[in-house]
Amino acid sequence: MFVFVSAEHPYRHLIDSLEDGRIKFFNPQKLKDPRYDKLPLSIRVLLEAAIRNCDGFYTKEEDVQNLLDWQQQQNKAEVPFSPARVLLQDFTGIPAMVDLAAMRDAVAKHGGDPSLVNPKCPTDLIVDHSLQIDYSKCTDTSLKNQEMELIRNKERLQFFKWCSKAFKNVNVVPPDVGAVHQVNLEYLSKVIQVRDGLIYPDSVVGTDSHTTMINGLGVLGWGVGGIESEAVMLGQPVSLTLPQVVGCKLVGSINPLTTSIDVVLGITKHLRQAGIAGKFVEFFGPGVSQLSAPDRTTIANMCPEYSATVSFFPVDQVTLQHFKKTNFTQEKLELMEDYMKAVKLFRSFEDPSEDPQYSEVIEINLSSMVPYVSGPKRPQDRVTVSSMKQDFQSCLDEKVCFKGFHIAKEKQETRVPFLHCGQEYQLAHGSVVIAAVISCTNNCNPSVMLTAGLLAKKAVEAGLVVKPYIRTSLAPGSGMVTHYLSTSGVLPYLSQLGFEVIGYGCATCVGNTAPLPEAVVDAIKQGDLVACGVLSGNRHFEGRLCDCVRANYLASPPLVVAYAIAGTVGIDFEKEPLGLTSDGKEVYLRDIWPSREEIQQTEEDTVISSIFKDLRERLEVRRNTFWNNIECPDSALFPWDHKSTYIRSPCFFSKLVITLLFVPAPHSIEGAHALLFLGDKVTTDHISPAGSIARVSAAAKYLLSKRLTPREFNSYGARRGNDAVMTRGTFASIKLQNRFIGKSGPKTLHIPSGQTLDVFEAADRYQRDGVPLIILAGKDYGSGNSRDWVAKGPYLMGVRAVIAESFETLHKNQLVGMGIMPLQFLPGQNADSLELSGKERFTVTLPESLSPRQQLTTSQGKSFLVTALFDTETDVIFFQHGGLLRYVARTLL
Repeated sequence: MFVFVSAEHPYRHLIDSLEDGRIKFFNPQKLKDPRYDKLPLSIRVLLEAAIRNCDGFYTKEEDVQNLLDWQQQQNKAEVPFSPARVLLQDFTGIPAMVDLAAMRDAVAKHGGDPSLVNPKCPTDLIVDHSLQIDYSKCTDTSLKNQEMELIRNKERLQFFKWCSKAFKNVNVVPPDVGAVHQVNLEYLSKVIQVRDGLIYPDSVVGTDSHTTMINGLGVLGWGVGGIESEAVMLGQPVSLTLPQVVGCKLVGSINPLTTSIDVVLGITKHLRQAGIAGKFVEFFGPGVSQLSAPDRTTIANMCPEYSATVSFFPVDQVTLQHFKKTNFTQEKLELMEDYMKAVKLFRSFEDPSEDPQYSEVIEINLSSMVPYVSGPKRPQDRVTVSSMKQDFQSCLDEKVCFKGFHIAKEKQETRVPFLHCGQEYQLAHGSVVIAAVISCTNNCNPSVMLTAGLLAKKAVEAGLVVKPYIRTSLAPGSGMVTHYLSTSGVLPYLSQLGFEVIGYGCATCVGNTAPLPEAVVDAIKQGDLVACGVLSGNRHFEGRLCDCVRANYLASPPLVVAYAIAGTVGIDFEKEPLGLTSDGKEVYLRDIWPSREEIQQTEEDTVISSIFKDLRERLEVRRNTFWNNIECPDSALFPWDHKSTYIRSPCFFSKLVITLLFVPAPHSIEGAHALLFLGDKVTTDHISPAGSIARVSAAAKYLLSKRLTPREFNSYGARRGNDAVMTRGTFASIKLQNRFIGKSGPKTLHIPSGQTLDVFEAADRYQRDGVPLIILAGKDYGSGNSRDWVAKGPYLMGVRAVIAESFETLHKNQLVGMGIMPLQFLPGQNADSLELSGKERFTVTLPESLSPRQQLTTSQGKSFLVTALFDTETDVIFFQHGGLLRYVARTLL
């Protein structure tokens, strides 16, 4: 097979071959540099990519040398990384594709060939985030929800279909196949890539926060913003400061009653306390071999919760055994093993002589893990199951904060009776009203899902039931989960308890829960009750599942089932029964909890290659009749429908066209007002909600003006292709805490007039008056899911800078990508210490020549310094061009 490598390639001499010379690869070992054997394996992946893509422009020989010298250059040198592919889900993928479609318009307007605008990096777009729960507990629940999804999102699906035909290097996975991270795990991930006779490691960046899950299979990957992903799609490498790599050494043995989720939350706690924000984590030690591939992907999925960039598990025998169960042929398995060993990317965790040198080492004893849940408001607030009842009581007592609800003592025993389906029930503080087994974290792991199924089976056989008013649901990540739950015989028992398959995709976790029964909502409001949701995801911020459900707990799937049966989180499973059998015998959780041996045997009998074969068949386009029947235009340019409320050509691209021919110098910010004065832990949910559109919101007013009914509003996530909706949805969260207002809600103070307005209306008035805007915030600004509208929305509102105590790294990068300055107070300073009221006029003075991490002067009557968080020279370049999109457009024109 012919492999083309330029004669000028500086590392041409490193080319080696496999399979009698038919497969070529760049072999870093031929550098004969002793430093290579000491590099963490995740850094070796970065090094191989730098060697292979070394073109003297984006990637230089200096970059390769910096990677080799990782021990000295970590946290100092800036290096490029060109991943093998890009992964998009539809919520964040649609604005990226809309931008590319608009970029084609811009190229055509300037006399260029629009068909030249294509992703250079292979891109997979999975349509999975538009599923909503319209139906539950009825005949053909899944089919009815799918039909509603397809009707509601017809415009979006037509656009995706056009993208799959118009753009090269774009693969669209239709709806009802599976969640993005699940499809990535089960179908798209290859561990190795072979193209044109050249073999190299698989790697990926994705616009889904769960992209990191793939590191559990030895595939390096992490989440990026939609803006950053667009740049990679168009051939730009990801730029990163060479990371520190924390070695996480696993020792000890896992307790038989401990699930993967308990291990996940235990490791999350250890690593969060270790302060590893922005670092790579790489697992090693004898304990790693005890973790199955699904266990590893579940652990890797949680790394955003402790702010690491990746949690990497190198390929070993367990990885190979996993892929033997999938669609890998024996020939491909042998090629994978031969290649990974040839470049020393294969590990034997029992051999300490193979251990690399790490920046630091954290040792975790697996035998110390016990069952936990997390909540009631944040994933890092872990509670042992044994102390759950006591902890919830303390939450009722505590003042309103990250755990407290401040319920008066005399009201803590309140019980509110109500009628449901002709029968009387009672709700109290701690009553469970939502119990959801969803796709975010657990469904990639057969053991925990089978544990839930086996628990349901034993519960039904013991005569236990779930109260019918509890909103139960099962949203598998893919058909694979349904397949093995059905094959193992436990799916009917889950359904009998109310955990029916409602469809495939993200639902409860992104706020798409069906409304609770009206009688339940009335009872909660009447008693001012702290009602609870229990879900097996990894996101559960207050009010996200449902406005009236204040306490939400993350739990493993079997515990979701257990708490649903109990009907309350205020239960001590060791001392109190879940319920009674038909003859009055008490049934405890320990009586129906399946043994580890039972779980492993069931997994072995059901999780087989046929499961992955089923997914492959679901991915065959000919199987998806609705997708095949969707009509779309056959043209290089997308014919925008000006009446559409889903797909709209973004207005910021028209501004970009005006300044294509020169690079504007950065302008200082003069006389800005603060649009918002925020506190700590402002999440991406606060900045750009993904759930339903409130009827009194600015976005709702816009949609009503387009003659849509509230039932037709759909969600913010579904309308990410419409900048008019998304700008109005920016800071529209009901949980937004703005110090200007003093209470939660999407309101702010228009300082010149003193009026309290919707955030969008205030921003619009400032823009009409030509007043630039800033945002004041506290610590951890922008934590949470990756969403490009958390940067695009503020940009379109006129926000020029965010001044905060600290930023979530990914969100900080998104701000830079849109030309918004992330400015950090100096250590020990914040808005309070500087005695800022937020009502001052702010001026940020920019020098003619910016540099990374430069201190800037901010004045508002008095002056204080802030640090401009441009981490790299590339960040500075993007900002000087007015953002990443402008930079990319200039390279095309």
